[in-house]
Amino acid sequence: MSNKYISEDIKYIGVDDKDLDLFENQYSLKNGIAYNSYLIKDEKTVIMDTVDKRKADEWLENLEKALEGINPDYLVISHLEPDHSGSIGKLLTKYPNIKIISNEKVFNMFSQFVDGNIENKKVVVKEGDTINLGKHTLKFIMAPMVHWPEVMLTYEETEKILFSADAFGKFGVFDADEPWIDESRRYFVNIVGKYGMQVQNVLKKASGLEINTICPLHGPILKDNLSYYINLYDKWSKCEPEEEGILIVCGSLHGNTYEAAKEFAKDLKEKGNNVKLVDVARVPASDIVPEAFKYSKLCIACVTYNMNIFPAMNSFLHLLKEKNYQNRKVGIIENGSWAPNAAKIIKEEFSKMKNIEIIEPIVTIKTRLNDESRIEMKKLEEEISNK
Repeated sequence: MSNKYISEDIKYIGVDDKDLDLFENQYSLKNGIAYNSYLIKDEKTVIMDTVDKRKADEWLENLEKALEGINPDYLVISHLEPDHSGSIGKLLTKYPNIKIISNEKVFNMFSQFVDGNIENKKVVVKEGDTINLGKHTLKFIMAPMVHWPEVMLTYEETEKILFSADAFGKFGVFDADEPWIDESRRYFVNIVGKYGMQVQNVLKKASGLEINTICPLHGPILKDNLSYYINLYDKWSKCEPEEEGILIVCGSLHGNTYEAAKEFAKDLKEKGNNVKLVDVARVPASDIVPEAFKYSKLCIACVTYNMNIFPAMNSFLHLLKEKNYQNRKVGIIENGSWAPNAAKIIKEEFSKMKNIEIIEPIVTIKTRLNDESRIEMKKLEEEISNK
């Protein structure tokens, strides 16, 4: 990762939002979010995207300072989502002669997000089109459904910089003191993960480019070891595990299922497995789903509740399916005091996902572990360890 310096001609003008607690009003933010924007200064001066309206005034100050008294010629719109288009209106008021570069889908949707007539400002581009700025040349790459239909990337040919829209973004302010991978995985799976095939299409396009720098719309600028980030995106978009290991997700009503899950986790670790146990009642589903993408195997330990499954587990499995979870081996431990039914429902949920193998035996607990159910759990430990 790098600091905010890009080059003599290309400046970072984005802003941090440290006060936002939920992204898209649903994903928790531990360290806020960065709204990235960039300025290319050449014979023609170009702004690469705006920022959320929450930070419009601060962003305009950054822009004015970077412009050093000149007027911008173009705004490139990569993505119309409000966290990137929210300041366009104020920009157009301040610089009424600016032209807007984007694709036809953006212009078709533009009035849904921004007021004003821009017919005389439109510069429409399509796949592979270029615009020369002087020393720099912009080449446009369409990226539909990564993760909206109008998204496009921009490649600057001279300095070999990929302006990647939401791809390669992460939660957290620009220079958050945290590893890139965890908050990027959480961002990818929750925001982009459903569209793995579309991400693969864009990665194929990008593979033909020499890239020195990736400038995303959220998170840090990436300069060093770019193959690391690209390889992770390749794995995530294929729903391939990053590492061998078992994620145990537990939904427990009175604690008995959790006690069984803890024993299961302990035994698996003693067998040399890489294991993580998560209580679905205490960790948001949107935080657990990326962990399921990380590991090669999953085990669900869940109580029967009203002849269904524990409500928080239901939410987790729904989100797991929504994010296109696939290509995994799954173990099941169910609990039920008089009519265990959780395993049946869990199996039905996984039957809706692609390439999921249910590992036998399915363990049934009646209230608490006993000698019989413990023997079955030991069998499951052996099977899941050897898969």
